Amino acid sequence: MSELHHIGLTALAAGLRERRYSSVELVQAFLKRIEASQGALNAFISVTREAALAEAAAADRILASGTGGALTGVPIAHKDLFCTRGVRTTCGSRMLENFVSPYDATVVAKLRQAGAVMLGKTNMDEFAMGSSNETSYFGPVRNPWDVGLVPGGSSGGSAAAVAARLVPGATATDTGGSIRQPAALCGITGLKPTYGRVSRYGMVAFASSLDQGGTLTASAADAALMLRAMAGFDPHDSTSVEREVPDYVAQLEQPLAGLKVGLLKEFFDTGLDPQNERCVREALEVFEGLGARLIEVSLPNLPLSVPVYYVVAPAECSSNLARYDGVRFGHRCEKPRDLQDLYRRSRGEGFGAEVKRRIMTGTYVLSAGYYDAYYLKAQRVRQLISADFTRAFAQVDVLMGPTTPTAAFALGAKTSDPITMYLNDIYTIGANLAGLPAASVPCGFAGKLPVGLQIVGPHFSEARVLAAAHGLQRATDWHTRIPAGYA
Repeated sequence: MSELHHIGLTALAAGLRERRYSSVELVQAFLKRIEASQGALNAFISVTREAALAEAAAADRILASGTGGALTGVPIAHKDLFCTRGVRTTCGSRMLENFVSPYDATVVAKLRQAGAVMLGKTNMDEFAMGSSNETSYFGPVRNPWDVGLVPGGSSGGSAAAVAARLVPGATATDTGGSIRQPAALCGITGLKPTYGRVSRYGMVAFASSLDQGGTLTASAADAALMLRAMAGFDPHDSTSVEREVPDYVAQLEQPLAGLKVGLLKEFFDTGLDPQNERCVREALEVFEGLGARLIEVSLPNLPLSVPVYYVVAPAECSSNLARYDGVRFGHRCEKPRDLQDLYRRSRGEGFGAEVKRRIMTGTYVLSAGYYDAYYLKAQRVRQLISADFTRAFAQVDVLMGPTTPTAAFALGAKTSDPITMYLNDIYTIGANLAGLPAASVPCGFAGKLPVGLQIVGPHFSEARVLAAAHGLQRATDWHTRIPAGYA
């Protein structure tokens, strides 16, 4: 049992069906790893030990009867902004420290229906606002490759948990790179599907036109298995797209010969660390060896993605977070003098500094006299960026480049300079603005730290993106590396 954490989610599911081990044994083994690492990594906010063991026992009974879903008995974790019935959903914030949802998010319900066993809720930047997982009310998450470094954000808890093999897979969300950036910094596979492919119902909103649920796993094959269970139309979500979900697992083995790979000229700029660039270019050579054809393409408006994002996202966040007012749910201040005081102190006490910064920015750009100058202009440039991607995909099948400009950086290194912190998402934001599917896969090491390769596809081309990632992972072993101390 001590070696089960080396086995990926797909292999674990197969082993459970073949009865090589029980779900209870599996869950106990991973719970033990979570408990042993929590002090060092702080990857979890809540661990649902008793419920997980009960679910595992039920899964074993189902497996013994010869029935069950694709993930029956497999342990996973959920980012703590997916609502979970009877288990608190904090969003990494004091504002929701004690909030217990009365219902499951659609993603949670779908994975439960597929048979997955929830081990707990992972730590995250407060309300998904951050690129380093340092804004959580429950303390920062640490990178298992070096606990003095950040794991990336906002899905840093899920990423650290998967990288350290505390769980074989975890849900996550991506608003401007919050799946792909921590995947790159932690050396795992992160997939952000097309906007609308995975339901946002029960996923606490940050920026509604950008947020998208996805997966963090060791491999592309594991991501395909999770996504197949999560994806699909949801009538509860007005942004959900009614479109058939392909069998992502069955389409993993697509040949890469003849694949036209676009190299994003704007990604290989002066801000890219030379070691990161070396790893990415070596991965691209692997694709060439597999028969892919590399074509340089340019997206001239892409460099504007960061300023566009930091107008659009705060504007939407200021609207979404207006509901946390101390009246209906969430943190409420003690002994308010009047309604104004209730609002002011409840929000002042409940929100952290980064959330307040983005609320204030969003309120400003939406205010009278500034809406046209900032928000409307940002939306127009967003359309130009989207049009750039459309033109690029008329020439190539996928786009590739670095996921992040550097490897993981030190805790506290950028917290005093928000602009420097925001630039960590410079390569990932464009896919969110255009609503495109994108993945980050391990492609080497800068010194002792992992580096990620980003693969972006046209709308609803998750199968193509996953097949490209899987092809790289069949030819390399970067995705199998486990941090020292967790192997």
